[in-house]
Amino acid sequence: MITQADKAERFLALHRAGEPLLLPNPWDLGSARLLASLGFEALATTSSGFAATLGRNDGSVSREEALVHAAVIVAATDLPVSADLENAFADSPAGVAETIGLAIQVGLAGASVEDFTRRDGDPIYDLRLAAERVAAAAETAHADPARLVLTARAENYLHGRADLADTIARLQAYQEAGADVLYAPGLRRLQDIRQVIREVDRPVNVLALDGVPAVAELAEAGVSRISVGGSFAFAALEAVVTAATELREQGTYGFRAASAAGAAAARRAFS
Repeated sequence: MITQADKAERFLALHRAGEPLLLPNPWDLGSARLLASLGFEALATTSSGFAATLGRNDGSVSREEALVHAAVIVAATDLPVSADLENAFADSPAGVAETIGLAIQVGLAGASVEDFTRRDGDPIYDLRLAAERVAAAAETAHADPARLVLTARAENYLHGRADLADTIARLQAYQEAGADVLYAPGLRRLQDIRQVIREVDRPVNVLALDGVPAVAELAEAGVSRISVGGSFAFAALEAVVTAATELREQGTYGFRAASAAGAAAARRAFS
């Protein structure tokens, strides 16, 4: 039987500079099994994709809901799973540590904690508090044999603060605080990504966004992990919109070709 500790060890080993782990983000049990069937080696939850399944926007899911969802994804396959735990649903270091402890209990191999406050006008935690939050998360994540791979996220670029120097300073502080993986979602320029990798000593994750270099270029730069966030979930929703619009406006069934291919993939994945 594969244990949580086994999965965490495997997950960390998959982070190799120059051979980036392609980390897709399923949004429900079925998409987790489908992605596993396509040969991916690990999975990660998506806060925005999961929120969409509940008819909500990102940032509206509770800690309990996120952890129950994470447990569903963990149980869907034998792959290591990392969870997007937003800001750990807490401002205080103690609250962050509690969330990480619960993440271990549901069988997660990894989890990310971001420095986004969820407050308008003051979106990013003060660096000192942010580092204390990461330190508390790392202490819990690494305390027992049931280790969890901790990803620390610097959210500047997603919230109107395109400050590379501050982002690097934050990632360095989170590294010193004990993070296993570093992540600054929103970075797009290869030269910025290269600079981040030069100035930290942990695996670096890059989020696939418009304008982000292709996988081969990121690999050459030394990236260790590439994730897609909610992109797959929203691509699936767009496919529904396209099919529904064709039916309503044209009265035709061209969507059936894609539907048949999807059904065949599901049968293979779920058998």
